[in-house]
Amino acid sequence: MNLQETLARIPLFDETAARTARERQCQLTKPQGSLGRLEDLSVQLAGTTGKPRPIFSRPVVIVVAADHGVVAQGVSAFPQEVTKQMVLNFLQGGAAINVLARHIGARVAVADVGVAADLPSHPDLLAYKVARGTRDFSVGPAMTRAEALQAIEVGITLVNQEIDCGADIIGTGEMGIGNTTASSAITAVITKKAVAIVTGRGTGIEDAALARKIAVIERALEVNRPDPTDPLGVLASVGGLEIGAMAGVILGAVARRVPIVIDGFISGAAALLAYELAPVIQPHLIAAHRSVEVGHRVILDHLRLEPLFDLDLRLGEGTGATLGMSLCVAASKILTEMATFGEAEVSERV
Repeated sequence: MNLQETLARIPLFDETAARTARERQCQLTKPQGSLGRLEDLSVQLAGTTGKPRPIFSRPVVIVVAADHGVVAQGVSAFPQEVTKQMVLNFLQGGAAINVLARHIGARVAVADVGVAADLPSHPDLLAYKVARGTRDFSVGPAMTRAEALQAIEVGITLVNQEIDCGADIIGTGEMGIGNTTASSAITAVITKKAVAIVTGRGTGIEDAALARKIAVIERALEVNRPDPTDPLGVLASVGGLEIGAMAGVILGAVARRVPIVIDGFISGAAALLAYELAPVIQPHLIAAHRSVEVGHRVILDHLRLEPLFDLDLRLGEGTGATLGMSLCVAASKILTEMATFGEAEVSERV
């Protein structure tokens, strides 16, 4: 399914299903509102799925990997080859995302959309390489407009494949050395905030490298002059292939009425692009957490999202989204499995 077909299929939030879920929450054996955000989350899940009592049993986190040409400017504490090495780690089950996914019983779907190296064949690797990384966007566009569109449509393909195989709730994840630089650039353009306000330390760079990172992004915006009203153009100018793919994952999941749980800063930049392409997705978006990265707070404010938790996470990979999916499953079970006052023959509030 291409981007335009996906955009045309995106549904409105189902207010009837949400209202029915809220009414049931008011009848469950507890004081109304005593489970706080879990109650609101269950209602949101009902409105997204169109089911007053949604049930989730097949969580999947889609981890997309790609490289960034801008690392040539010294914006990361880690070398580019770490992207390939971490993809192999994902496939071997040794990364943080693998541990947390096993903890909640989620599948980790790993996709190469732009790693700047050849990856060995592996039965669990989804090979969708658009290019061998992006170009250095401090001297010109990161990619062509056609590559940006292809990256988004790869994400749509990935999420549709997982849903067709039974996935009923999706988390976003990524891997790509240099991707906080691209995410900061995207965030600065779309939110119209100063680069210094939305740019953090990423992999843990020191003060001098942070100043260089800010200057590189500012130069990139001067060179490329991306138009904030053209999200595809923003992605092509200063984005990343994995960021585009995650935007496609988000749009594709919403189009299929499957809840989508957004990870941290890089996933947030993808959510910005997806929102600019289709503002109707806003009530469907679930922000798992608030990242330590300063730009993530700006993204959450722009998207009008309140994260489920704040644990000072900044790893990415989909780690926060995976924990967020576990809360979604818990919220849905409260709604669907808990007895009402009438069913349990418990006296209601006088």
